[in-house]
Amino acid sequence: MATTRRRPVRSLITLLIVVVIGVAALLVGHTTRGAGLTPNLALDLEGGTQLILTPTSADGSDREVTSADLTEAINIIRNRVDASGVAEAEITSMGTDNIVVSLPGHPDKETLDLIRSSSQMDFRPVLVTGAATTQATSSGTDSTGAQSGAQSGEESAQSGEESTQSDAATDEDTPSGDAAQSGTATTALPEDQARQLADTNGDGTISDTPATTPSDHSDSAWVTEQALLDFYMLDCTDPASRAQGSVSDPDGPLVTCDEDGTYKYILGPVDVKGANLDTATAGLVYNSQGQSTGKWGVDLQFDAEGTKAFAEASQRLYDLESTDATRNRFAVVLDGNVITSPSMNSPITDGRAQISGNFTPASARALANQLSFGSLPLDFTVQSEQQISATLGSDHLEKGIWAGFIGLLLVVAYMIWQYRGLAVLSAGSLVVAAGLTYLVITLLSWLIGYRLSLPGVAGLIVAVGITADSFIVYFERIRDEVRDGRPLVAAVDEGWERAKRTIIVSDLVNLIAAAVLYFLAVGGVQGFAFTLGVTTIVDLVVIFFFTHPMMELLIRVPFFGEGHKLSGLDPEHLGAHSSAVYAGRGRVVVRGDGAATTAPTQPGEARKSLAERRFEAAHAAAATGEADATDGAADETKELDR
Repeated sequence: MATTRRRPVRSLITLLIVVVIGVAALLVGHTTRGAGLTPNLALDLEGGTQLILTPTSADGSDREVTSADLTEAINIIRNRVDASGVAEAEITSMGTDNIVVSLPGHPDKETLDLIRSSSQMDFRPVLVTGAATTQATSSGTDSTGAQSGAQSGEESAQSGEESTQSDAATDEDTPSGDAAQSGTATTALPEDQARQLADTNGDGTISDTPATTPSDHSDSAWVTEQALLDFYMLDCTDPASRAQGSVSDPDGPLVTCDEDGTYKYILGPVDVKGANLDTATAGLVYNSQGQSTGKWGVDLQFDAEGTKAFAEASQRLYDLESTDATRNRFAVVLDGNVITSPSMNSPITDGRAQISGNFTPASARALANQLSFGSLPLDFTVQSEQQISATLGSDHLEKGIWAGFIGLLLVVAYMIWQYRGLAVLSAGSLVVAAGLTYLVITLLSWLIGYRLSLPGVAGLIVAVGITADSFIVYFERIRDEVRDGRPLVAAVDEGWERAKRTIIVSDLVNLIAAAVLYFLAVGGVQGFAFTLGVTTIVDLVVIFFFTHPMMELLIRVPFFGEGHKLSGLDPEHLGAHSSAVYAGRGRVVVRGDGAATTAPTQPGEARKSLAERRFEAAHAAAATGEADATDGAADETKELDR
């Protein structure tokens, strides 16, 4: 009968390699990406920032905000917070008028601004674009021309294969580049100089009406003298210029900056409203043959109204591709700032567009999130913004750590009392499981923004019992085999084959319970379910790659392999009911009423297989039983003769 070759050292080395890779990744992330060496804590353990927002109608009317409006606003804000990577945030309604947003830790300014703003989104055609700082210019080239070429080559909107092009702005549509300055200074001009340049007809007044009636939204007639004046004076390096919100006339031109304050624009009236965008998803770009280009893009899907409006706009912009590369582009405006301005490579009539360019996976997902959650139905007034203390949470965390430590000591004490020497293996496995869990939680805090909450700590404490349960199942199966008279090597092999099925089924039940809790519950229960699932997977890794391999190595040590009384594997202490047991090293011990007799394998004698030795042991036991029966019958005969 063929037996599986045991390689416990290989399993231990595999586990060690995985741990080393995890630790190395964490250290590299700590050095280069600012990853923490401890798990991030949730709101109840670390504290954070709390905002109380009062919603009002976005169109300025006196329409009363309904409970349905409030519910929709909470859902969208929750999606925005989740998309920003902030975990364990709490977003609830307070009464019928306010929304309470509580964020753990110290959220950055972008996250707070994302929550505060109404974030209305529109699609507008680009009329004029220019650099907001001299960093984007080169000697001898006007700022707007440099901007147009760089930006259009960076992103494009298309329905087919991606193409890259270089735009050149015309003199008619582009403000003069004389304002460009050296260094990092803004391109914004003083008012007197800006007025002189903006007064195109030389009448000494600045008009805010088009000189001629525009034929469409991309007509240069929308570039009024007032729009030019605002464009020349706009300082995009000033955060106040970029924090202008969404208040603008949808039927008129808009002068604005991009999010980073690098470029500034004059945009035409709104072509498509943000509310007409159904979905925006990030993904890989495929060419016309269906093959991946290896580049990332953002796929847009419009509703019926948006499909019709975008079809008309895309045809108009595409017609300008060969004549005016600047006006061949459209801008997506969120909160009054341009978040992207791709060029139009082809007419899009089916409502499915793709923005492609020099995206990374992270930047593509960020743009998709901005587009997906870009239109809130309400404006928000910040009633209060304050820091939340974590004193109570810190006390609970300390008590939770003490509870886990005391539980661990009690488990180890029970193992020593019940399993004696095997408690060394169980304690070592618990330490390995604790280290792996800490490493996994810390890595998840860095990679996916996971935060450990108080219910999550409870899940970690429960994990001590889950891991101990696996040890008990395994050890008891081995001891059962020893009680049946099997030698230790065979007992470990047979016990593992039976125990691992039970352990897998038990942990699978725990995983199913954790998954059900996570997907059906909300709030703190999800934190408990998450850590319960993580620790259950860690338990499987530890039992397969540490506990069982270490057991196979321990039975090679005489203290355990020969069944020492303190090893926890002593056959006599375990109550082995067979009168013949294999005592290790080729010795079969037959226990009777008198002294034990041994039948060692003599030097030079052919080594017998395990099955042969077990057969001889059973035969010896049967012979002993027959002898006892014969002696008993003889005694009865003597009594009758008397």
